[in-house]
Amino acid sequence: MLIKLLVKTFGSIWNLKNLCNNIKNPVTQRILIRIYNQYQNEHSSSIAWNSTFAGPPCFPHGMLSIFISGGATIGTNCVIFQQVTIGSNTLPSSKGFGAPKIGNNCYIGAGAKIIGNVEIGDNVRVGANAVVFEDIPSNSIVITTGQKIMTRDTELDNRFYSYRDGWKYYANSNWLPVTDKGILTILTQGHK
Repeated sequence: MLIKLLVKTFGSIWNLKNLCNNIKNPVTQRILIRIYNQYQNEHSSSIAWNSTFAGPPCFPHGMLSIFISGGATIGTNCVIFQQVTIGSNTLPSSKGFGAPKIGNNCYIGAGAKIIGNVEIGDNVRVGANAVVFEDIPSNSIVITTGQKIMTRDTELDNRFYSYRDGWKYYANSNWLPVTDKGILTILTQGHK
C-alpha cells in the first residue's frame, strides 16, 4: 500500500520508470529503481526499469504476471495481455543473443513468449501462447501451433476496444471514442 502511494507521487508507474532511466544522480536513481522494483514485485510482474517503451502500453488485465527484460524495446500503442514474456536470450554462443524489439500497434496475446534478439514489425498479432524466436514482418499474424506466420498486404487494426460508457479504444495513453461506423456496427453486434 505504501509503495502505491509513493508511485502516485510521481503521477504514474510510467513516469517513475522514465525517471529511473533519466535521472543523473546515482543515489537518487538507486532509490527510484528500488521503489519501481517493489511496485513490480507487488504486482507479480517484472518490467525491467531499463526496458524501453515508445509510449505506455495497454494492459487489458493489468500488470499482473508480465515479464519484460531489460534491453527490450516496445513501440507505441501495443496491447500486452497477461502472462506474456518478452525476454532476453543471454546465452553468448546463441545466434539469438539479445533482447526483442517490438514495433508499433502490436497485439500480444495471453501467455505469448517472445525470446531473444528478434524484431517484430508494426501491426503484428502474436496469438495466445505463441512462442516467437524469429523475426516477424509487419502486418503479420503468428499462430500458436508452431511458428506459422501469415503476412497480410493490408495494415492490421490491433487496437484494444473496450466498452466504457460507449465503445472506446486505447491509443497514445488514452481511451478514445470509436467513430468509425463500420467498427461500431461490428462491436455493437458482438456486444449483445
